[in-house]
Amino acid sequence: MQITTSKHFYDVTAHRYIEENCFDLGMHVIRGLSADMEDLLCAQGRKQAEDFFRQLMFSCEHGQFLTPSVEAPQREKEVYQPRFSEHAKNGGKDVVIVTNCAPDDENLKNMIADFRSAAPFQTRVVNVREFPFDGGCLGCFGCAITGKCVYRDGFDDFLHQTIQTADGFVYAFTISDHYTHSSFKCFDDRQFCNGHRTVTHGTPIAYIISGEYRYEHNLRMIVEGRSEVGGNYLAGVATDEENTSQQLKGLAESLAFAMEHRLSRPANFYGVGGMKIFRDLIYLMQGLMKADHQFYKKHGIYDFPQKQKKRILQMKLVGALMAVPSIQKKAKGKMNEAILGPYEKVVQQAKGGNQK
Repeated sequence: MQITTSKHFYDVTAHRYIEENCFDLGMHVIRGLSADMEDLLCAQGRKQAEDFFRQLMFSCEHGQFLTPSVEAPQREKEVYQPRFSEHAKNGGKDVVIVTNCAPDDENLKNMIADFRSAAPFQTRVVNVREFPFDGGCLGCFGCAITGKCVYRDGFDDFLHQTIQTADGFVYAFTISDHYTHSSFKCFDDRQFCNGHRTVTHGTPIAYIISGEYRYEHNLRMIVEGRSEVGGNYLAGVATDEENTSQQLKGLAESLAFAMEHRLSRPANFYGVGGMKIFRDLIYLMQGLMKADHQFYKKHGIYDFPQKQKKRILQMKLVGALMAVPSIQKKAKGKMNEAILGPYEKVVQQAKGGNQK
């Protein structure tokens, strides 16, 4: 089992990663405790920790363990061979392929090569295995005010000038132990020099993944969650599970279409929930996380509902009116009509050619 503390930002993915690797080792697994960083300081948090220990002892005594996920079936994996000749390139877009491809990983190397051949845009490859990291993120908050990392290996400048300037991102890796090689984890963690700022919001992203991706439910959540929280349009994921060449060609076309039309979509639960955690955290810690605070103010991320005073007053008025029996009787059956009214107006405007 495991005990962690955090601010609950995608803590489920961290726990499931540990659980999946424990299952691989043939261990019994008990659901862990994911506590808030301040839980130990309050009575309720301490009680929950004691309750967790009691549940842990009970589970051990009675054999109450988690059920392993469905494993991918064994299959003979063939090395993917490139299929495409070089496509004519449009010099108007810059796409960076961030990978941790090992020198002997022919499969991933060939997938990247075929994607680059099929892509109608210019691409460049950055291999994070080759970057001279001085170490992983220390969690020291040295970058919270200045945005500069305490390490002097140049990663923050490398990130801002070499990667984040691109018009599109492609992340390419081979699945290993339910994620990928540790160099990618180091790359991910060191991006904390961005703080909690979605500095690449609106930039489309895509993934090239070698491995049994369809069976990696936790990894799939991570891939989708990152795009949602970052405000990046996820153009798709190409894998080597089947029809790889078609997937790579389709991915290149989808990414090109997303860049050309500046596609966006409403954030789902992953994006909305993740950003609300950051919103509340940065607002409370604005004195320390000054760069984040200024970014959130500038981009309107502080969308606290208590600031919508007009809307709150409207709802109070409606609630007061609906408490009157005579009005309740008149409104019966008309609620849907009132709710749908504004949307019908938008539809009528669209039909008339005015789609603003």
